[in-house]
Amino acid sequence: MNTPVQEISSATSLMNELQRGVYAALETYSNVHRGSGYNSIVSTKLFEHARDIVLEILGLSKARYVVIFCTPARGDVFCNKLPAGSFHCISSFEIGLPLGVKAVAVDKRYLPKGAPFQFGGGATTYVMRDGVVWAGAPDKFEAGTPAIINIIAFARALLLRKKYGKDVFTENVNASQHNSNGLYDSELSETVDFLYHDELEEFTGHQLLNKLRHDLIGRDKKVPTMYGELPFINFDNAASTPTFKQVMDVFFKTWSQPREIQNKVVNEVKSICSDLLGAPLSDYDVIFTSNTTEAINLVADSIKGGNKGTHGQVILNTLLEHNSNDLPWRFVADHSLIKITIDAKGFFDLKELENVLNAYNEENRYGEKRISLVSVNGASNVLGVFNDLHEISRIVHKYGAHLMVDAAQLIAHRSIDMLNCDIDYLAFSAHKAYSPFGAGVLVVRKGLMDGMHNKMEAIKQSGEENAAGIAALGKALLLLNRIGWDVIMEEEQALTRRALIGLATIPGVILFGIKDPDSPEFKHKGGVIPFGIKGSLLGKLASELSIRGGIGVRYGCHCSHLLVKHMLNIPHFAERIQAVMLTLIPGFNLPGVMRISFGLENSLEEVETFLKVMGDIQTKTPIINPTKSKQETQQQIKGNATAAINIIYS
Repeated sequence: MNTPVQEISSATSLMNELQRGVYAALETYSNVHRGSGYNSIVSTKLFEHARDIVLEILGLSKARYVVIFCTPARGDVFCNKLPAGSFHCISSFEIGLPLGVKAVAVDKRYLPKGAPFQFGGGATTYVMRDGVVWAGAPDKFEAGTPAIINIIAFARALLLRKKYGKDVFTENVNASQHNSNGLYDSELSETVDFLYHDELEEFTGHQLLNKLRHDLIGRDKKVPTMYGELPFINFDNAASTPTFKQVMDVFFKTWSQPREIQNKVVNEVKSICSDLLGAPLSDYDVIFTSNTTEAINLVADSIKGGNKGTHGQVILNTLLEHNSNDLPWRFVADHSLIKITIDAKGFFDLKELENVLNAYNEENRYGEKRISLVSVNGASNVLGVFNDLHEISRIVHKYGAHLMVDAAQLIAHRSIDMLNCDIDYLAFSAHKAYSPFGAGVLVVRKGLMDGMHNKMEAIKQSGEENAAGIAALGKALLLLNRIGWDVIMEEEQALTRRALIGLATIPGVILFGIKDPDSPEFKHKGGVIPFGIKGSLLGKLASELSIRGGIGVRYGCHCSHLLVKHMLNIPHFAERIQAVMLTLIPGFNLPGVMRISFGLENSLEEVETFLKVMGDIQTKTPIINPTKSKQETQQQIKGNATAAINIIYS
């Protein structure tokens, strides 16, 4: 991967070198910090090392400064809260790459205290019914899944720029019309057809899915186990999804184009989102953000700005929500948040929803208080159940409220028809839909955010700066649509059925939510299965799955603390004790659940491997003929993660 100086003779070859580094990062891509598998460990190392590179480029001390990765708009808001001279910034835009990344290096002495300026997953260590334990820096200021691949690319570009000159990437944009290596096609000045065309365009349905599985980036990557190198099994798709060659190609093609072409691409992807989400551009605005969290925070900000002088407004959501669809609503001025509960299978009672709305908005039982917004997820990231959005919407609008849908776990699994379902706001992230390049989307009914014109312009410019990530999202959505939602559902349910049946036979396993694949409710369940283990530490089990079978899973509270505590029957007094323990002992292990979650790349053979390894662990079956010990395997994994830093950043 290291390229001798003499081989780099132009901006084009530097761009190729940068793309090779990104491809290598995609081979082991996963969400960072909380996953247990090999890919998560490597991606976390690469992501965190990017902070060190920013400090190196800026000539700042790691002991004194911490790097916060932001979108351009979020970076501006953050910097406005800091004293002059206490921070330094550098962005992807200023070095000539359309990645939508801004790095803010802050003197640790001046980091803001208290609540952050955006709320959501990753910004907390613990969420209670009536309080929050915020994470430390930098996590506290990086709410939502960061643009991991974009940030790795940005850091790599900074190193190349330092070595070969500050204009190397801006020169590439100017020179790209003249290169002959396929990075730029002069016809693109008139068309964005490359979004629609690829070598698999003749295929649809199962045929396309089978072809794409072979084009998954990292599919053939093998990872260290006690039995030697084995193919990695990714059962952590609810956290983040890998990508396909066709999506990556669009990402690379877009970031090498002049800005006018990128603008055309952005507008075309707006049309793609509009068409595939049933959200006509005559009725809805499509706004690009960095992730679901930023999109939901934007809606919360619009409510703050749109209800000046009013009091008694109420927001309603459920115990089923991710922190990103809970925390933003807690901090809306002049509003209160109420929740309705769920049953053991993960569904909330639609009769209770109607009763609560009726009590507030029709019968006036709570004085002047009115429910103005109902915000629910389309699918749970823990229990894997899909909500009946059509019926929810009917009830919500019957009582004069608006409906917000967190579609992060819905977007890659089921079709969405916003106009038909009468959805007012919908948010999702590209990294949940096979496009891990830092794009998010907020689709909002026209007129609902008119009071935020200036802020909306800043958000629009910030989101659209990541033109390459937006293009990749458009391509991924087109591929999902060509596969077909019926095919995706069929594949997921086959895997989920086999896993549920198999887990039910393993000693000590406690399944949560829908357990019976023959039950009527199973048709409303996606490929997410939460479970616990009697008398075992989940962290130890996750490590065993990794070192024995190369299997990546996730355990803990999954940024859905209230839901997991409800599932585990943790009372209010106990959560207060846990919060104190976290404050006194950072890293204190909280009760949680294990989660496996399936994606398009997964197969029944992988499920069988998982069940075999799980069964061996739980029945304490002796390990036969390992090539390495547990300690040696863990050491090799750590060594490989360090080696990845040298490969990708050298």
